[in-house]
Amino acid sequence: MGQKVNPTGFRAGIMEGWKSRWYASKKDFSELLVEDQKIRKYLKVKCRFAGISKIEIERTRDEVKVLLYAARPGIIIGRKGQEVERLQGDLQNLVGRRINIKIEEISRPEMYAQLVAEDIGEQLQKRASFRRTMKRAMEASMEAGAKGIKIQLAGRLGGAEMARREKQISGSIPLSTLRAKIDYGFTEAKTAQGNIGIQVWINQGMYHEEEKTDGADAEAGQTPKSPKRSYKR
Repeated sequence: MGQKVNPTGFRAGIMEGWKSRWYASKKDFSELLVEDQKIRKYLKVKCRFAGISKIEIERTRDEVKVLLYAARPGIIIGRKGQEVERLQGDLQNLVGRRINIKIEEISRPEMYAQLVAEDIGEQLQKRASFRRTMKRAMEASMEAGAKGIKIQLAGRLGGAEMARREKQISGSIPLSTLRAKIDYGFTEAKTAQGNIGIQVWINQGMYHEEEKTDGADAEAGQTPKSPKRSYKR
């Protein structure tokens, strides 16, 4: 027991910035947090083929800024930006606020744990051998420049009667070193025998001094519970 701290949560506020950046009073906080979760859940389902590794949300008095890090941004944008406009409209109807979507392209998806985990999940759903899939994913990440990678699968692997865990490690994964940039991803593969949990840790190297995030004065841009006016598209 013990070594089960989420690497992202362990570094949040110290080496990593927060994925939701806004300030609200105590009575409004819970409602805005649920709103954030609705946005994330909707985007994960709607843009599941775009390879989204991270969703960041910033709020001001007038609008909600959603920043998407995607491996295939063309799927989200669509022809002449039609898809992103439709997505923006759907989100505005969902939360009743003005939404501003920004998209950042990921150049090396093999370096991002969430994308590696989702790729392994897709292969397992296509009945690929789990050991071969793990090995290929590890080789691709190491070739892309990762300092180390650990993959752990849990469930009825290979259709076995009893669930078990299998893990493979390549390179170095210093989980307790705060200045080590460890990316973590988790997903579930829905197979005929049952769900298989997939956890991936990728060591992207060390943080540099300029990457440390102290965060701006969030209270200055406090978010009100209800918007000044409703934005309907």
